[in-house]
Amino acid sequence: MIQIIKNMDEFQTFLKTAGCKLVVVEFSAKWCGPCKRMCPLIQAMSLQYQNVMFANVDVDKSRELAQTCNIKIIPTFQMFKQAKKVTVFSRFQRIFCCCRREYVSNQIFEMCGADAKKLEAKIRELM
Repeated sequence: MIQIIKNMDEFQTFLKTAGCKLVVVEFSAKWCGPCKRMCPLIQAMSLQYQNVMFANVDVDKSRELAQTCNIKIIPTFQMFKQAKKVTVFSRFQRIFCCCRREYVSNQIFEMCGADAKKLEAKIRELM
C-alpha cells in the first residue's frame, strides 16, 4: 500500500510511524511520463516488500513539501530509516562534497530516469 502525503505534518508523522522500517518516498506528478511508467511498478513493490513503507508526494499539490525536500526533478525517490534520509534517487547523477577542515566527497546514490530495477536493488540493499 502506498500512503499519499500532502504536507510536512503528514510526512513527519509517516516517518515516525515507520520506526526502524525502510521508507521509500516517491516525488512525482500526474503529468510526468516517467512517473506514470513507475506508478504500477512502485505499487507492485509495495505489495512485494511488506516490511518497507511506501509513500507518494504529488509535487504539484504539495509544493512546499517538495521544496523543503529539495526536489528539483521528477521522479525522485528518497529513502529514510529512523526518520533520517539514507539515499536519494533522481533523474540526474550528482556528487555532493562537504567541506569541514578538508574536502570529503560523499556520493549520494542516484539513478538516471525511472529505472525500477535499480530502485528495487537499492531497496533490497537497505532493508
